[in-house]
Amino acid sequence: MSVARSWSGLARTIQPSTVQCRATRPRTRTPVAARQQPSLATRKIHQQASRTAQLAAAGPDEVASSNPALSFPCLDAHESRSASLSKRSLSGPEPSYTSGHTLNFHSRQPILLDWGGILPEFDIAYETWGTLNHDKSNAILLHTGLSASSHAHSTESNTKSGWWEKFIGPAKPLDTNKYFVICTNVIGGCYGSTGPSSIDPANGERYATRFPILTMEDMVRAQFRLLDNLGIQKLYASVGSSMGGMQSLAAGTLFADRVRRIVSISGCARSHPYSIAMRHTQRQVLMMDPNWARGFYYDGVPPHGGMKLAREIATVTYRSGPEWEMRFGRRRADPSRPPALCPDFLIETYLDHAGEKWCLEYDPNSLLYVSKAMDLFDLGQKHRERIKKLRSANSGKLQAYLDGNTIKTDSSSDVCSLTLPDKPYEEKEQPAEFNASAVEADGGEPPADLVAGLEPLANTPALVLGVASDILFPAWQQHEIATTLRRTGNKNVTHIELGEEKSLFGHDTFLLDLEHVGGAVKSFLG
Repeated sequence: MSVARSWSGLARTIQPSTVQCRATRPRTRTPVAARQQPSLATRKIHQQASRTAQLAAAGPDEVASSNPALSFPCLDAHESRSASLSKRSLSGPEPSYTSGHTLNFHSRQPILLDWGGILPEFDIAYETWGTLNHDKSNAILLHTGLSASSHAHSTESNTKSGWWEKFIGPAKPLDTNKYFVICTNVIGGCYGSTGPSSIDPANGERYATRFPILTMEDMVRAQFRLLDNLGIQKLYASVGSSMGGMQSLAAGTLFADRVRRIVSISGCARSHPYSIAMRHTQRQVLMMDPNWARGFYYDGVPPHGGMKLAREIATVTYRSGPEWEMRFGRRRADPSRPPALCPDFLIETYLDHAGEKWCLEYDPNSLLYVSKAMDLFDLGQKHRERIKKLRSANSGKLQAYLDGNTIKTDSSSDVCSLTLPDKPYEEKEQPAEFNASAVEADGGEPPADLVAGLEPLANTPALVLGVASDILFPAWQQHEIATTLRRTGNKNVTHIELGEEKSLFGHDTFLLDLEHVGGAVKSFLG
């Protein structure tokens, strides 16, 4: 109801001249007496054609329609926001995406990224809770989801509740009486760490889509630069959920000798087609927004429409159908009004509100880069070997920076020459023995390539937790992680799956279920 009222208010702010788009024509008519009188049959045909022409060309005041035109308060709201943002872009900078005070680590040393990009220097925004002990052995690195900041819990300098507020603190799952908890904003993000909205030191301009492609491993390497700066040689634990669950596994494979134990909640060891497809659609609706301007929108109107739609698509994947059945059912926001093409059902108004609330809180380019990094995630041995060779081939770039030389950008290189396939994809008949996943339903063996890729975790205690109602990272993907770890010879793997009788919150369970998710984490950490 409040959303509907806000639409009405926004609609009233639109001037009539901005929404009237029907052309009118003079009201002149040819006198009937001057016309030649046709036959009865011809007259009927003529009258029908004339009526059709009148309806097609006449203005709203000239010929009455069979039905009144629909109103579109959702589009009115979009146009109103574009207008207000346009005025703001003329008078000052684009919306600020940072959120509250953080600590900052600035690395003056360049970092080579997996796909050949280089950041000459970078910032990592981070926050901490608890006290680092004398031998610096009680540190826990907490990894975030796609759009989260480092603000996992309130601090003295930022008293706003964090995204894992109930999970961090004395006697909580991440017990600050025992542990020193560190949470960072990933590189590529927009909450204080270096990302597309940051200034490129080479030319003093924003990176925009000149920012290099990232991977989960790139983000983790940057985080370990921070740990080096803090003098932390070995983590008590690497903990993460969703994208953070992927990073937690990456941290264990990249720095096996520096991570004592890992926690991966609602994550995966490699991205699978469904989640890739959902992130693809989010990126596409964002990139198709004319205001995106191929990433160079920072001096104009940001692509808030595309961001709103992207968030609505994402929100669909974060919860479960059974939960929404209970929360919304088929109820409409206002049953006394006729149906509308704008948000009408309660579930529609919920999604609309979620998108509207978020569309200016996160940098659109960061969404593109970080979500693509999730798609690229693959801890299989073949992929890791390919990236290792690629990094070796590009190591000269890093040395050139260290030597103070300038690297010239080759516009004809492979990184800049992506083309769409000449022929569209065609469905092919799958062989009879085709299985959607080796471990999804029948408890089969994980791929040998993935087992080889996770070998570095063979001696690392691990907690792997999944949720049956999760459609974005289905529970079989956590089962795949646990089974693969066990096949490496790991004897200390704890696998927990929360059935629908325990949680209907879908992927968002890790944010909400203090009893089952938090309880499992607390028990595992000891």
